Amino acid sequence: MKDTDIKRLLYTHLLCIFSIILSIFIPSFFLENFSILETHLTWLCICSVFVTAVNLVLYLVVKPNASSKRSSLSYKVVRFLKCCIYFLMSCFFFHVIFVLYGAPLIELVLETFLFAVTLSTFTTVPCLCLLGPNIKAWLRVFSRNGVTSIWENSLQITTISSFIGTWLGAFPIPLDWERPWQVWPISCTLGATFGYVAGLVISPLWIYWNRKQLTYKNN
Repeated sequence: MKDTDIKRLLYTHLLCIFSIILSIFIPSFFLENFSILETHLTWLCICSVFVTAVNLVLYLVVKPNASSKRSSLSYKVVRFLKCCIYFLMSCFFFHVIFVLYGAPLIELVLETFLFAVTLSTFTTVPCLCLLGPNIKAWLRVFSRNGVTSIWENSLQITTISSFIGTWLGAFPIPLDWERPWQVWPISCTLGATFGYVAGLVISPLWIYWNRKQLTYKNN
C-alpha cells in the first residue's frame, strides 16, 4: 500500500467535508434568514446537492476503480439510469425504515423523505460512484474481509458511521428538553451529518495506522 494512495484518499475526504461546510455558509449569502435549524428542509436539499456534486466530480477526477476497457455511450447511459433508479429506491427504502421506527406516517412526510434523501446521499451515492449499480459488489464490500482497496475500506467506515450517527441522533427526540433541534428529523439529520464527517476523518487515519496489517485481494 502506497502512502500516496492514502494521501489521495485523505484529500478526497477533505473535499467532501468542505462540501458540507459550503452547504452551510454559501446559501446564507443568497437566501434570507437561512440556517440549519430555521430552514432545515432547504438545507437538506442544498446539502444533498453539494455532497452529490462533489462525489461525482471526485469520482470523475480520481477514478479509483478505473476500468481498462472503454465503455460505449449506450453502456454509460444505461449505467447512469440504473444509478438514478438505485438512488430513488434507496430514498424510498430509508423512508419506509424511518416510518417503521416511529417517524410520522402521514404528517411530516416531506421532512421524512428529505431526510431519507440526505442519508442516501451520505451512503448510497458514494457506493454508486465507487461500485456502480452492482449489488454483488455491494454485498462483497460490506461482508467480512470483502474489500479490495483502501477506497472500499473507507466506504465501509463512512457508511457505517453515517448510520450510527443517525441512530444516535434519534435519542434526544423523546426527551422533554423542548429544544428546537429536537423536532423531527433535525437531530437525526445532524447526527447523520456528524457521523458522515466523522467517518471521512477517521477512515484515512485508521487505514494509515493499520496500513502494514491491511492486505487486499484483487478480483
